[in-house]
Amino acid sequence: MTRVYLSLGSNVGDRLAVLRAAVRRLHGLAAVRFLAASPLYDSEPWESEPGQTAGEQRWYLNCVVAVETTLAPRALLAEIQTIEAALGRTRPPGTPEAQRFATRTLDIDILFYGDQVVSAGDDLHIPHLLLAERGFVLRPLADLAPELEHPAFYRSVRDLLAELVDEHEVRPGDYPAHWFED
Repeated sequence: MTRVYLSLGSNVGDRLAVLRAAVRRLHGLAAVRFLAASPLYDSEPWESEPGQTAGEQRWYLNCVVAVETTLAPRALLAEIQTIEAALGRTRPPGTPEAQRFATRTLDIDILFYGDQVVSAGDDLHIPHLLLAERGFVLRPLADLAPELEHPAFYRSVRDLLAELVDEHEVRPGDYPAHWFED
């Protein structure tokens, strides 16, 4: 089995319930073994949807989970997208840039898949292309795997977090430590 780190985020509806449901669905995948979840973080939106300012958009609730899987990266992506859709994720029409900053019920990204580097089309890049620029990813990832080395940057998650230049606020949420358990 390969160790995989996934970023989960939500800023629509009952964010905590959505993240808990996503974890339950990950638990339910036969080819996935759930290992751990980071604490939850409230994260300022990076950008806003057209017609909104970033201050008008609801903050995200973010975390990182560690799993092990026998699924290949593309198959894992398909399962993740199925979970997103089942929990209300829709992808608005428009450019990829416009879609990137849309509100979302659930967003799940593959951050790391073992030590593999994968670039397959427009929709699958591992490690995630922007993880080193995002506090809402690095902070919870550092809670789970501070010494994990980025296979392309040859830097630990701890080092990437220490070098982070991101002015968006990411603050620990006031949630139970085992938020992912019912």
